[in-house]
Amino acid sequence: MPFVKEKFHIEEEVIAFLYVMRTLNFTQGQAQRHIAKGRLLIDGQSMTHTGKMVKGDIEMVFFRAKGRGENALFHNKDFMVFEKHSGVLVHPNTMATPYSMLDEVRTLAGDNANACHRIDMETSGLLLASKHKTAERKLKKMFETKEIKKSYLAWVDGELTESFSSYESISVNKGGYETTKHKVFIDPDGKASHTDFTPLTYDEKLDATLVACYPHTGRTHQIRVHLFHVKHPILGDPIYGATYEASDDYLDLTQSPEERLIQHGASRLMLHAHSIKFTYGADYYIESKSDFRAMKDLICEKDKRVFNRG
Repeated sequence: MPFVKEKFHIEEEVIAFLYVMRTLNFTQGQAQRHIAKGRLLIDGQSMTHTGKMVKGDIEMVFFRAKGRGENALFHNKDFMVFEKHSGVLVHPNTMATPYSMLDEVRTLAGDNANACHRIDMETSGLLLASKHKTAERKLKKMFETKEIKKSYLAWVDGELTESFSSYESISVNKGGYETTKHKVFIDPDGKASHTDFTPLTYDEKLDATLVACYPHTGRTHQIRVHLFHVKHPILGDPIYGATYEASDDYLDLTQSPEERLIQHGASRLMLHAHSIKFTYGADYYIESKSDFRAMKDLICEKDKRVFNRG
């Protein structure tokens, strides 16, 4: 379990956030957030006052990385790139999360290492992570200023024959999950979004097209909703392209593997982060070693799948 609870004894009275900083090698901000989240306990009760003086026996809950031996595809003194498998979170979403890519990142590079961008749990492919705080700040800023270029591969429902671009604006769903499970929507009043798409190959037997995707903005679920909008949703997408009932079953964890395959068109989201390109002192272009094209074996036969093209 990455989050552990351990007992500590404080001999001399000290300000709470200072003790956390020294003990867990945190910055002041990290220590104050740690306490504010209730992860310092006295007599079994969370103490959230960061400036309070503490002494004696306490407990702290903190993240302790436990990697599973996933080696970085590339690394240097500042950053590393991993191949993330579908179904693995980048960061733990609760203290009960048994494993995430953060375990591998910090097992390799220590407690100040961190993932620098998001990848959906079911998306596979390249994950860029920093080895220290200076690199983290710089790389995250480069994502914000679009200095880091990514490409994806996707297996989509139906045949696509021509390259195209989507400039459809996207809004986050503020509610209304009673009729749809979509997290974002195409909305003319939403945030500007841009993705280029190029079809690579069509599998007639599966009625599926392998598509290269080039996002120029970084909106939530951007590639997924742009492809759904043109009625070629990504196969295996449990949200966009699925019925309300099928999405609900998936989110409630009540869907069997057989139902997942038939109701969503594949046993996983068929989206893969394929390459990443940026300049960080030198020019870097890193490409996934995974054979995503061969992963079409995970797609349900076209005559058996139940799919909603919108």
